[in-house]
Amino acid sequence: MSTHLQTGAPPAVEGGPSGPRRRQPTGGPKGSGADRAVGAASQGVLVLWTVLVIAPLLWTLMSSFKTTQEIFASPFSLPTSLHLENYVNAWTLAGIGRYFANSVVVVTCALVLTMVLGSMSAYVLARFPFPGRGAVRTLIVAGLTFPVFLAVVPLFFILQQAGLLNTLPGLVAAYTAYAYPFTVFFLVSFFEDLPHEVAEAASIDGAGEWRTFFQVMLPMARPGMAAVAILNFVGLWNQFLLPVVLNSDQDSYVLTQGMASFASQAGYAVDFGALFAGAVTTIVPVLVVYLVFQRRLQGSVSAGSVK
Repeated sequence: MSTHLQTGAPPAVEGGPSGPRRRQPTGGPKGSGADRAVGAASQGVLVLWTVLVIAPLLWTLMSSFKTTQEIFASPFSLPTSLHLENYVNAWTLAGIGRYFANSVVVVTCALVLTMVLGSMSAYVLARFPFPGRGAVRTLIVAGLTFPVFLAVVPLFFILQQAGLLNTLPGLVAAYTAYAYPFTVFFLVSFFEDLPHEVAEAASIDGAGEWRTFFQVMLPMARPGMAAVAILNFVGLWNQFLLPVVLNSDQDSYVLTQGMASFASQAGYAVDFGALFAGAVTTIVPVLVVYLVFQRRLQGSVSAGSVK
């Protein structure tokens, strides 16, 4: 009698006219069932999360085309007709147009300053060794943990002493200081992973440090720059606490301040159709920026996962 019959165990490989056959995995059916259950649960969570995110956006967009009476009579019904005058009233009567322009100016200037200063700082910290480099990097990272609620009082007195309180340049300075630590923290790792041989080759060809940074190394860090720019834009565009504390001049209000003022000054006579139209006006720029730079953001995430 053969050995496998004596032990009762199935043969690992059986010969035959057509050659050896592979061993069947003993845990296959159970593993496949568990994988399918995990996949179904993941899909269910993603679908639920998508509904939770998209449903309020669609409800806000739908309500922006309804009158206040329609919103209170049937909040979840479709509008009987498209009341585009809500957008006109929000843009002109409520001053959303002026607040929108102020937001564009403040966020654009702060974003450019943050990306230029942050990328230069990150490049120096990642490439050039100098005494105290670790301490400087630790202090910048510590800025991420500092609550903004504790920073508004010192910022108020600093801007007051500089004569920038209640001005758009003052908001630009505050926004830049707010986004700077995150930008440096995020970009240092990108510059550390870039090949230093490229910078050395540029130096051998006669390029100075400034030219090497702006024309060689900075374009190579473009995916990381795009990702940080998108995240900074969203955070600065939706910023509310800093402008409320540092800017009390209504002519210099940004969009978040204007929306809060529009909702509070009307009391019980709020034009909710115009209010929802203003909310849509606030959301659209963020969606446009994300759609424009979506591929850059996905590329940076893919590069980070490969590293």
